[in-house]
Amino acid sequence: MSKYLLRLDDASDYMDVEKWQRMENLLDKYGIKPLVGIIPDNKDASLIYNYKQDLTFWNKVLSWKNKGWELALHGCYHKYTTKEGGINPVNKRSEFAGVSLDEQRKMIRHGIDILKQYGIVTNVFFAPSHTFDKNTLIALKEESNIRIISDTIANDVYFENDFYFIPEQSGRVRNLPFKLCTFCYHPNTMSDKDFENLEIFLKKYYFKFVAVKEIELKKRSKSLFDKLLHFMYFVKR
Repeated sequence: MSKYLLRLDDASDYMDVEKWQRMENLLDKYGIKPLVGIIPDNKDASLIYNYKQDLTFWNKVLSWKNKGWELALHGCYHKYTTKEGGINPVNKRSEFAGVSLDEQRKMIRHGIDILKQYGIVTNVFFAPSHTFDKNTLIALKEESNIRIISDTIANDVYFENDFYFIPEQSGRVRNLPFKLCTFCYHPNTMSDKDFENLEIFLKKYYFKFVAVKEIELKKRSKSLFDKLLHFMYFVKR
């Protein structure tokens, strides 16, 4: 039976508070514990200019932590400085891919330090726009204890370059034939219809959803099937 993980991107002090609360209420209703990407030092103009600053944001993050939600380091500033796709070229823009190792070290260290200021320790990372490169992995190893990446295309968790990769295959809930499937949502931009469709799916399949801590992290190499999925996904884009 497939297992599902729900991932929520772009939590920061500039976000649509009402939509995030709507998401929280929905997930609480069905007992879902998501993986949440925290932008530690948000400098993304598209977020800053569209949403009012929430001065209670970090208290909310700690309440998520107390609920058992998994908190991840979601980049550093959430600003795109290159047009690179890196080793997971879902998009051709990045905060990390194509950036020097020294600069990536600084960003990872800065992000980790901010999370620590608020009592948050994480072992999960995912980059803005899903894009990162080998230098990102080196920086993470040198500047943090993070050893789990949420991203890339595969059938199940695999182990590579000293990291566990939890694959992320879809931007909406649907039945997919993978052993572990991550559905990635951006609450800030969700429509009423998005919330309605999510609830329909959760009502029917809530029992398939797992928290990150419930996922078996196996030192498994990519299978031929994993490589085929990756090839087909990026060739067809």
